Amino acid sequence: MSLSFRSFTGADVGAVLDDLARLRITVFRDWPYLYDGDIAYERRYLELYTNPRAIVVGAFDRSQMVGAATGMPLTDHDDDFGSALAGITVPMSDIFYCAESVLLPRYRGQGAGHAFFEAREDHGRALGLTHSAFCGVQRPKDHPARPADYRPLDAFWCKRGYDKVPGAIAHFAWKDLGEEAETEKPLQFWMKPL
Repeated sequence: MSLSFRSFTGADVGAVLDDLARLRITVFRDWPYLYDGDIAYERRYLELYTNPRAIVVGAFDRSQMVGAATGMPLTDHDDDFGSALAGITVPMSDIFYCAESVLLPRYRGQGAGHAFFEAREDHGRALGLTHSAFCGVQRPKDHPARPADYRPLDAFWCKRGYDKVPGAIAHFAWKDLGEEAETEKPLQFWMKPL
C-alpha cells in the first residue's frame, strides 16, 4: 500500500470534513481515547478547521481518505488551554496546535505520522509561529480496557523533537464507550521549538 498526502486549508477543508468525522469516530473508539462519538458533534466541532489559518492533512489510499491530522494556531482553537499552559514562558500566540491525528490501523507504520507532523509544523512556520504543541490523553496503567500489547507513542514524539511540558495538563470531557455520561480526562501537553 502506498499512501499519498494532501493538505487542505480554508474553504477546501469543507470537502473532507465528513471523511475526517468518520475517521475520528472510528479511530478514537480505540485505546487510549475510547471515544463514543457521534456525527452531529463531529460536524459542529470540525467547522473550526475551515478557519483560514487551520490545516487538515489527509492520507489517501488512492481516492479514499484513510487518515488525517489537523492543526491551527493555539489561539484560534476554541478550547480553553489557558490554565494548562499558564506556567510556560512561550506566549500562546506563538504556538501552533497539532490537534487530531488519526489513521486506520492497517496503514500504520508507513510514515504517515512523520508526514502529518511535517506538514503541520511547516504550516505553523509559514504562519510565523515559533513552537508546535499537542496533547495526549493520560489513562491509568491499570485501566481495564488497556490492551496488553499497547505501546505508548512517547518514543515517536521524542524522536520528532517534542518534550513533555511539566505540569501542563489540560482536562477535556467526552463519553467513553459504555458510559452513560461524559467524564473529564487529563491530557499531557508536549511541545518543541519550530
